[in-house]
Amino acid sequence: MIIRKSNQEIEGMARAGELVAETIALLGEHLQPGITTGELDGIAEEFIRDHGAVPTSKGYRGYPAATCISPNAMVVHGIPGEHRVEEGDLISVDVGITLDGLVADSAYTYAVGDVDDETARLVDVAKQALEAGIAQAQAGNRVGDISHAIQVVVEGAGFSVVRSLVGHGVGRSYHEEPQIPNFGDPGRGPLLQTGMTLAIEPMITAGGPDVYLHDDEWSISTTDASMAAHFEHTVAIQDGAPRVLTRAKTPAKAGLLP
Repeated sequence: MIIRKSNQEIEGMARAGELVAETIALLGEHLQPGITTGELDGIAEEFIRDHGAVPTSKGYRGYPAATCISPNAMVVHGIPGEHRVEEGDLISVDVGITLDGLVADSAYTYAVGDVDDETARLVDVAKQALEAGIAQAQAGNRVGDISHAIQVVVEGAGFSVVRSLVGHGVGRSYHEEPQIPNFGDPGRGPLLQTGMTLAIEPMITAGGPDVYLHDDEWSISTTDASMAAHFEHTVAIQDGAPRVLTRAKTPAKAGLLP
């Protein structure tokens, strides 16, 4: 069942979303060579709880950390720990926050220092794919319109969409219906209606689309060790243009999407 949210709930999700954006920006400011992903997770959890909210990931289906932090070829669900950030890393940060019972979810991939041209292009294309998907999140369209828009951008640039991972509904719970693949045919899938709230999240690779699950039963990486990028916003379907609930009001120097 797809849950449509009231205007009051969407405003509450927007408050959670602003805190998500601030958390991601804060991690960007601390993301320097030498810091560990575990240290970054501690910074995020303290910040979230100091603002009266709860990190949604912590304890979700047994997940042990406040954030997911995935380096390089790791696509998603990286458990923060001893990985020490290095110059040239790609670090994907995925943050979900529950505030007053409502959830917002967002992800951003940071390039640490100088990266090669192809890696920089991968990040740029993932950003563009997210924006293309968001543009299709309008009442009267279908989920497939979002999926197809993302696929066209990614594959048109010569990169791959991870087909076994999807976006999702969000708001009252962390993961709700509908599922939102990052590939598909336009005009297919559930009808988009006002009040729906979606986590749209391209997960793309510089190589092939295949991934594997690590022994920790959370972390997912590319099978060919190619670099991966992941961007995500929580979006509300409304009359007219979609409303992004996880954009920073003032973009931080760390480089959030405008």
